[in-house]
Amino acid sequence: MPANRNALIRYKTIDNCLRNKYRRWTLEDLIDACSDALDEYEGISKGISRRTIQMDIQVMRSEKLGYNAPIVVYDNKYYKYEDENYSITNTPLSEQDLHVMSEAVEVLRQFKGFSYFANMGDIINRLEDHVTSARQKTIPVIDFEKNESLKGIDYLDVIYHAIVNKQVLSMKYRSFKARSASTFMFHPYLLKEYRNRWFVFGIRQGSSTLVNLALDRIHHLEIAKGETYKENTLFDLTTFFDDLVGVTKNRGSKAEVVRFQVNPQNAPYVETKPLHKSQRIVERLKNGDIIFEIKVVINQELQREIFGFAEGIKVLSPPSLVHFMASKLRSATKLYDEKE
Repeated sequence: MPANRNALIRYKTIDNCLRNKYRRWTLEDLIDACSDALDEYEGISKGISRRTIQMDIQVMRSEKLGYNAPIVVYDNKYYKYEDENYSITNTPLSEQDLHVMSEAVEVLRQFKGFSYFANMGDIINRLEDHVTSARQKTIPVIDFEKNESLKGIDYLDVIYHAIVNKQVLSMKYRSFKARSASTFMFHPYLLKEYRNRWFVFGIRQGSSTLVNLALDRIHHLEIAKGETYKENTLFDLTTFFDDLVGVTKNRGSKAEVVRFQVNPQNAPYVETKPLHKSQRIVERLKNGDIIFEIKVVINQELQREIFGFAEGIKVLSPPSLVHFMASKLRSATKLYDEKE
């Protein structure tokens, strides 16, 4: 049977005490520390018996919870960890834990073919990799893209629950173009991740225009109590991104057919990693170039994808995108043509 909450508080308190090697701990000291902890966290002020703490120490020493804590008594009076670097918080997963996790991975893998679980692929791979590395004492062999310094991640949970519970947010936000931050009420509908940045889609109070806000531009966020939530009637969450590269779709924007020619050096990359799911090959030229076609809303994310290939891609249509790309590339060329 798993340890109850009070017992876990005592184990954690004893662990904290024994990790403090600058103090000598008697059994009475540990009793007092655990009594104080239970009073602080649970409001229990009746005290703890010597036998309870003695039993706790025996449990921590044993394999019952997988701790195997190296608790020793010295000078016939004081308690300490024989290994000064030990802590129950560093206890590795037990063989039983690993077995259960392995079974969980196998169960989850059975659902990967279903659309409802399609987005769990990365999670399953990470869990499986962790179990394997723990069993074999090896380093993980999967390293997912991450940005440890990314701002705004701490707002994810608040926004998520606001969407689920249909709550209005009071938000202080500053876009890249704004001189200062502004505060407004926001009705959130959807969280979206793109290129390791998070965005929230919704509307400002008093507006009917759908906007997406980058979480790393939020300065402050909290639930606006007493405000009436406005339901989403602006877009279908299941189809909104079908014609998009990225997250930007201006009001009234419609998908257009974009045709582009890729040189032989870059064609394999574009062919094996399409710019959009609608991508198809129009023609393979004798010189090795390939002409592709996609049907998407033209936005800044698409433009940046194309710019990333520099001279490797030539946009053929529509004319508006051809003109835009040519103008930007000419401007970029001037940066390198200018003499210092």
